[in-house]
Amino acid sequence: MQIKVKLFATLRENREKEMMMDLTQGATPKDIIERLNIPKEEAAIIIINGRNAKPDRVLEDNDVVAIFPAVGGG
Repeated sequence: MQIKVKLFATLRENREKEMMMDLTQGATPKDIIERLNIPKEEAAIIIINGRNAKPDRVLEDNDVVAIFPAVGGG
C-alpha cells in the first residue's frame, strides 16, 4: 500500500520533507518511524489524514502521515 509521509522541523534533517512509502498491510506509523531511523522519543506528534493518531494505529492505503517533533518555545 502507498502512504504519503510528511516530516516537519528537525525531523527533516538528512531526510526528505515529503515522500511516498510502500508499506505492507497492517503497517503503523511506528513502522515508518523505525524505517526512517527516527528515535521514537523525537516523534512526538503523529497526524493521519488531518487527525491526531497514536503510533500503533493501523494505516490504510493512501493515508497521509505527518510526523512532528516535540514543540517548544514561548
